[in-house]
Amino acid sequence: MENTPLRVAVITGSTREGRFAPTVTTWFAEQAGQRDDMVIDLVDTADAPPPSRLGSPAPDGFAEATRKLRDADAFVVIACEYNHSFPGTLKNLIDSHFHEWRAKPVAFVSYGGVSGGLRSVEHLRGVFAELHAVTMRDSVSFHAPWNWFGEDGRPTDPDGAGAAAKGMLDQLAWWGHALRDARAVRPYGA
Repeated sequence: MENTPLRVAVITGSTREGRFAPTVTTWFAEQAGQRDDMVIDLVDTADAPPPSRLGSPAPDGFAEATRKLRDADAFVVIACEYNHSFPGTLKNLIDSHFHEWRAKPVAFVSYGGVSGGLRSVEHLRGVFAELHAVTMRDSVSFHAPWNWFGEDGRPTDPDGAGAAAKGMLDQLAWWGHALRDARAVRPYGA
């Protein structure tokens, strides 16, 4: 069993102008970055446009995102909710990769209106199951996040938000280590 910290790619899923995603991502990356068992790599869909056509060269940001996804042991998707689902730019990033997701755990931090982005998470679970990834049961969600984050970009209830993040990250760490150890002994071949 390997004790090397897990490489966790934290993926920001929104690209809209004026998006709230950087606030949530920054807070979450700080939470995860406090752990000794994880190293965080940030992947922002706004910086990783896919190739314009199949077979054409990938833009630099996309190639860098691909490297981070390939090297990751686990993922956390920062998912907002657009029209009861997740953004198309996030779908493009996910669909432009296949082997990068296989036999790895995925956790979710969502935000949005009344549902807190949870409908986007439910759609993402099916997508990641198709890619042979394992999704974490627990997630972190912010309902109407603009009411839960102060002007300093920090949650107004840091203890509650921090506890939710810790619980989810504990699950992600367990699955991340278990699946990394399993892949080292027996490569995933489905």
